[in-house]
This record gives sequence, C-alpha cells and structure tokens, in this order.
Amino acid sequence: MYETHYHRAGSVDEAAKLMGEAESGKYVAGGQTLIPTMKQRLAAPDSLIDLRHIADMKGISVSGKDVRIGAGTTHAEVAGSSDLASVCPGICSLAGHIGDPHVRHMGTIGGSISNNDPAADYPAAMLALNATIHTNKREIAAEEFFVGMFETALEEDEIVTAVSFTAPDKCAYSKFPNPASRYAMAGVFVAKGGDGVRVGVTGAGMDGAFRWSEAEAALGSDFSAGALDGLSVDAGDMLEDLHGSAEYRANLVKVMAKRAVAAI
Repeated sequence: MYETHYHRAGSVDEAAKLMGEAESGKYVAGGQTLIPTMKQRLAAPDSLIDLRHIADMKGISVSGKDVRIGAGTTHAEVAGSSDLASVCPGICSLAGHIGDPHVRHMGTIGGSISNNDPAADYPAAMLALNATIHTNKREIAAEEFFVGMFETALEEDEIVTAVSFTAPDKCAYSKFPNPASRYAMAGVFVAKGGDGVRVGVTGAGMDGAFRWSEAEAALGSDFSAGALDGLSVDAGDMLEDLHGSAEYRANLVKVMAKRAVAAI
C-alpha cells in the first residue's frame, strides 16, 4: 500500500497551486484511465487533484458555428447536447459510442485528450475539426497538442480547460470498436468545410492519432466514398497487437473512412 492524498479543487488556480505543492501529483477528472492505472500499481501519485467540480471547466457553448466545450464536460453531456448536434453531429455521435453508460457519465473530454490514449476517440475529432486546446497557460493547436502515443504538449502542471473549434459544413465519425473495451481499433473522423476536407484517424497509428493527408486530397477533389478506392495506408505505420495485425488496421482505416464519408 502507499499513501495518496485527495484534494478537491474549487478553481483552476487552486488546482495548479495544489499541483505545485505536491511531490508527484496527478490531476483527475472522471478517472476512467488514472484510477485503473493506480489499481494496477502502474501509477502511485502522492496527491490526486480532482478537477471534476470546477464550474469554469464545464459546459458547452455554441454561437453560430463557434463551439467551445469545457474540459470537465462528460462524454454523455457532449452526446446529449442538442445545440452541439445542430452544428456538429459527428462529435455527438462520437461521444455517444465511447465505452458504456458508466464511462460516458464519468469520463470527460479534457481527460481523454490529456491522456491521449492511442485508441481514444476524441483526438481524431480534434485533428479533423482543426480544434484549439485551451489550458490555464495558453492555447495550443490540436496538431501541435498531440505529440505521440500517450504524449501531449502539456507541461507538468498545465491543465486543459476547454476545446474550441469552428463547426464544419459536414462531418461524421466511424469506428471499428474492440468488442470488449469498445476502444477504437480504427476510428476516422471526416470534416468538410470552407477550408477543404480534414481526416483524423485514431486507434491505428503507432504514434497515436494522425491526419490522413492522401484521403484529404482525394476527397477534396471528389467527396465520395469511391474517391478512396485507390488509396492505401502504410501498414508499417500501424499498430499491431493480439487484436489485429498492422495490415488489418491499415485496411480498417480505409473502410472506416469510407463509412464516415458515406454517412455524411
């Protein structure tokens, strides 16, 4: 056993102060990743700083096509927002298929992108939506935020407070879930807007979520599922594990991309 101190922060500033005072602290929101990790003794922080009750980190704001989602907003709240669904139904659908009801009512968008699990759903959406990640210190473009598998541009004491983006004209997300965990073995978010087409991929890449530029170019010329027929993803860049080979995941990326386009 080891000793862990629990702190319930009432504000972002208080949370940052508590982290500064901790020897090996960890922020926790829904705890869907950190708590199981602690149970397996893969993490042993001396302090847990709970962000879940910080009001400024909650809620969804939609003004025209401008969207802002607080980092403490749960997957269930994203999935059930009618305002968000009216401008960006793809992200609502994505959130509604994360895990099971318990996970969706506990897990948060901020926790998901901060952890940057290679099979998490939100990173693909953030890349495809050209989102901005807001922290207590700065604003970071999604493409600069996701550095690699389980890696982000966050500093040790930095807190994701919100994400924002301009809703595209059309978007959709399609994933092939692991039947047990429901994590994406391959998930593809396609967004079409005034600045062209963006395609974000998760669950398959060795370095985590990435943009599929060849698909973006093809769909920019012909926005149809058939436009992807002649494309392929390099299996050498794909994950391989007991759930599927690299070649299998490479094929899944193409299939999921075609399904996402067909769903728009």
